[in-house]
Amino acid sequence: MLVVMGIIAIYAETIYTIVTLFGVDPGPALLIGTMPILAVLLPGFPMLFFIAAFAVMVARKYRRR
Repeated sequence: MLVVMGIIAIYAETIYTIVTLFGVDPGPALLIGTMPILAVLLPGFPMLFFIAAFAVMVARKYRRR
């Protein structure tokens, strides 16, 4: 399930990048300093989900022994 969430996060980040590239985005609602919060958080979410999925997989493998 975490891998699927990671893939969906990659898709969301790609869509957000395309929308901002074409200028369809009305502007950042929330800012961290001068950067939009989505531009800061979206690239990191997929990797966090994949790391969590790997950790769960390893924990399940060694829990059975």
